[in-house]
Amino acid sequence: MSLDLRHRTVLLVLAGSRAHGTHTEGSDVDLKGAAIPPMAAVYGFMERFEQCDEAERFSVFYDLLTEPERAAADAHGLEGVVYDVRKLLALATQANPNILDVLFCRDQEIRRCTPLGELLRQHRELFVTQKARSTFSGYAAAQLKRIRNHRAWLLNPPAAAPTRADFDLPETPLVPRHQLEAAEAAIRKQIDTWELDLEALGEPERIMLREQVAHTLGDIGASMGLGAEDVPWSAAARKIGLDDDLIEALKRERAYRSARRGYRSYQSWKANRNPQRAALEAEHGYDSKHGAHLVRLLRMGKEILLTGRVHVWRGPEPGGPSDADELKAIRSGAWSYDQLIEWADAENASMDRILVEGRAVVPAGPDRAAIDRLCVQLVSEGLRRLDP
Repeated sequence: MSLDLRHRTVLLVLAGSRAHGTHTEGSDVDLKGAAIPPMAAVYGFMERFEQCDEAERFSVFYDLLTEPERAAADAHGLEGVVYDVRKLLALATQANPNILDVLFCRDQEIRRCTPLGELLRQHRELFVTQKARSTFSGYAAAQLKRIRNHRAWLLNPPAAAPTRADFDLPETPLVPRHQLEAAEAAIRKQIDTWELDLEALGEPERIMLREQVAHTLGDIGASMGLGAEDVPWSAAARKIGLDDDLIEALKRERAYRSARRGYRSYQSWKANRNPQRAALEAEHGYDSKHGAHLVRLLRMGKEILLTGRVHVWRGPEPGGPSDADELKAIRSGAWSYDQLIEWADAENASMDRILVEGRAVVPAGPDRAAIDRLCVQLVSEGLRRLDP
């Protein structure tokens, strides 16, 4: 939809490594912010606006950058995301790390802030909750998954695309494709009925329940010769009445499709690797840039639980972590792969203990009613000012 992005943006900040104080000479310029949606997107049904992330649209903010930032944008690119303020609030309610960066960055990183943007930042403490445990560690887990996948490709690159014969499958599937898809859909539907609604539980209770479920599934899987993640799938397949031959065929088809996806991901990674990142991986045996992100995320999550503060800026700051130089060193390969994995496992366990032992200083969850009132105020006042 046509949108005057500059006019409707109420808060715009530097994001990414520049907000953390960990950027290098080769870092691009990343912006994030919040905008008031047009009236048609609020009251109508034909227009929709959730976010703008088209890089070419961000030139409207170019004059708001400092001279060094403009030079970096010219050399390495200018990009970012401006969210509909309602989406930004919804993400912030889940303690989304990227959104907390927007709300808690230093004043020095703000590039546009209207009175409504100031109102938004004045209420930022509403979003500092124990949910940070799952979101920050979840983002860190995504970094770790990339690290492990890339390391596996580095150490043992696939020699060729997987074939059906590799999985003892005939060239022509024994079961028609539409029947396989129908069976998969029925299995997923059955698994969905077993999903636990943990929303009413506090984070400590969720942690203990997840640990119990993981332990139980691990025991069952070991007795059946399956991985823990395969137990619900196999149980659901039997629950809906599939016979063992069809279940076995489905397992092999799933494994084959998974291997194909993995090979395509490997090919894409190999073809599109950033040369600098490739050099780091080759030298250190893993993507140390992802490693630095992982460390920062886990540290920030733990800091939120223990202090209630969101330390976006990692450089020298009174009362701050001042670990930007260490994070840069990790990015440059100061930690080995084994050291990183050992540290991440210990840090995750430490955060779980903080919650289970009741040492977190932040509330279990957000005050949704207060956030809803803030949302109404922001949107209604925004529309009154921008669409009189």
